[in-house]
Amino acid sequence: MKVAKRTFDAVIVGAGGAGLRAALQLSEAGMKTAVLTKVFPTRSHTVAAQGGVAASLGNSTEDNWHWHMYDTVKGSDWLGDQDAIEFMCRKANEVVVELEHYGMPFDRTDDGKIYQRPFGGHSMNYGQAPVMRSCAAADRTGHAMLHALYQRNVRANTQFFVEWMALDLIRNSDGDVLGVTALEMETGEISIFHSRATIFATGGAGRIYYSSTNAFINTGDGVGMAARSGIPLEDMEFWQFHPTGVAGAGVLITEGVRGEGGILRNDAGERFMERYAPNLKDLASRDVVSRAMTTEINEGRGCGPDKDHVLLDITHLSPETILKRLPGIREISIQFAGVDPIKAPIPVVPTCHYQMGGIPTNYRGQVVIPKDGDVNSAVVGFYAAGECACASVHGANRLGTNSLLDLLVFGKSAGETVVEDFRTGALALKPLPEDAADVSLARIARLEGQKDGENVHEVRLDMQRTMQKHAGVFRFDNLLKEGAELIKGVAARAASTEIGDKSQVWNTARVEALELDNLIEVAKATMISAEARKESRGAHVRDDAPDTPEHPNGRNDEEWLKHTLWYSADNRLEYKPVNLKPLSPNVEPIALAKRTY
Repeated sequence: MKVAKRTFDAVIVGAGGAGLRAALQLSEAGMKTAVLTKVFPTRSHTVAAQGGVAASLGNSTEDNWHWHMYDTVKGSDWLGDQDAIEFMCRKANEVVVELEHYGMPFDRTDDGKIYQRPFGGHSMNYGQAPVMRSCAAADRTGHAMLHALYQRNVRANTQFFVEWMALDLIRNSDGDVLGVTALEMETGEISIFHSRATIFATGGAGRIYYSSTNAFINTGDGVGMAARSGIPLEDMEFWQFHPTGVAGAGVLITEGVRGEGGILRNDAGERFMERYAPNLKDLASRDVVSRAMTTEINEGRGCGPDKDHVLLDITHLSPETILKRLPGIREISIQFAGVDPIKAPIPVVPTCHYQMGGIPTNYRGQVVIPKDGDVNSAVVGFYAAGECACASVHGANRLGTNSLLDLLVFGKSAGETVVEDFRTGALALKPLPEDAADVSLARIARLEGQKDGENVHEVRLDMQRTMQKHAGVFRFDNLLKEGAELIKGVAARAASTEIGDKSQVWNTARVEALELDNLIEVAKATMISAEARKESRGAHVRDDAPDTPEHPNGRNDEEWLKHTLWYSADNRLEYKPVNLKPLSPNVEPIALAKRTY
């Protein structure tokens, strides 16, 4: 197959919030920038974010970034790096006001300021009471953000390659990143995108699970590409299950519903979160609420004929409030649950939502790996931001509305770092190796020539069911051990998938097979990392690591206060320390403590 070559100053893979924010930084600095995206930019998965973006503006209640930093470190169960968390929380107000100036249609308070609502795990005065920190555009915040950023990129003349799928990273013998290979879906042709800088902003991989709030495009492409090229993946055992997905459908019901006053109830109508989190109740952090809901269901207090869900009740709110603040949620509830939330509660169940781990990065957006004795050595020419990256600001559990903030802060930060490196001459256009496209061509050729191979759909389904059963909300030692072996078997089958359609034009079967290659890397990283971590922390809760006085909530800081690094080539695990020092010398570290709400 003939391979075309295109040359740019920078190539960004992904056109969600992080990719668009990074692209804007580069294009406005005059860099020749290409953005590759599988779908039209405003259909990227950021569009599904509902509740808001966190910033300590203090428009409705007193607030400051120190409290936000405390909540984020506590939410992360102290696995988050405090330098990156300080950076994000300090930058929050700046990037939100910047977004407002781009035309983001935030809801307004009566005096014209950006409207803010409470959200789970966010508090004032270091955990004393809920705070209104989430800047919202009704319940369509991600949708509004994507449109504002896309329009700004059009103004800046960013060049978009829409309906292109990146296939593999191109690295030279020194390990520097020189760009990517990519497939144009319309024609089936492969091209090399040669660049000084490559930024991954490919989003999450929630489709490794059977029940997920994630779109079908969330197949972990950037994470899979990085893993196959020898980059380790960080903290992949930590997956957030959102407490409120529509029962049976998995569609997201924003935490903003509880921020507006929604109450979770069991079959007796009891507000059960008062027993699990007496202070913040329904607005405790997501892992706490998800486990409480799962416990209620497991102990027979679930609702419905099968007692397999709980109810999210907003019938006590005025219809006017629901129609103004939660119009999209009402539509989703009517369409997917058959319930008008003005009249009856919404059936909800915890559903896979967010990947806390990813490609290891620092707060400047540089991809960092262990090399020559330095555990955080920057990979030349390679940057990442958003859900595919692990900065690590979310640690073992992300707070709601910190995801959109992550996109803005680290999308901009990665862009600023690339512009700085470009202007100082640190980013040269290095010659491509002669075999730059060989890996991708071999993958395509294998699919073309495979005989008597595995069915892509069946392999993907087995992967999803294995992940759902063996690495869910609660984790059990025997299931994790069994799951690690099962997922290796599924991975072996994924290496010999076959597609019936061999055509070139709009071959979605080929795209799905290539996406499965990425998903299986994520699934292996998750299961193997989870089996190895013999403690409970944040979203990773094991039955053999219970709450004891020596190990509060099952967390073992003596042995496990460290980041996991998983290598694809041999399923090898390494570890590196968590950064417990803030970025600024005058900022006090958030000391280790038991996480309660």
